[in-house]
Amino acid sequence: MDKIRRRDRLGMIFDILDIIRHHHNSIKPTPLLRHSNLSSQSFSEYFNELMDKGFIKEITDDNGKKFITLTDRGFRYLEKYKLISGFIEEFEL
Repeated sequence: MDKIRRRDRLGMIFDILDIIRHHHNSIKPTPLLRHSNLSSQSFSEYFNELMDKGFIKEITDDNGKKFITLTDRGFRYLEKYKLISGFIEEFEL
């Protein structure tokens, strides 16, 4: 059986957080939107949820440019998600 990877809600959250981490934990909102492959409306919903739940935060530099970074909670989510997805793969669930 071919596995087609469909991004569920938890996977989408992982993908967004992982994009930030892979950009040295600092990315502007527009490139984050572009890399997430989401519509702007869907991205906005995920972004607001991640901000509200404390997974990410917005930092403004001295020039007024905004950057998105992970919080400790965001890093913990990435670790736990990898653990759970490894378990699912190992037991072919």
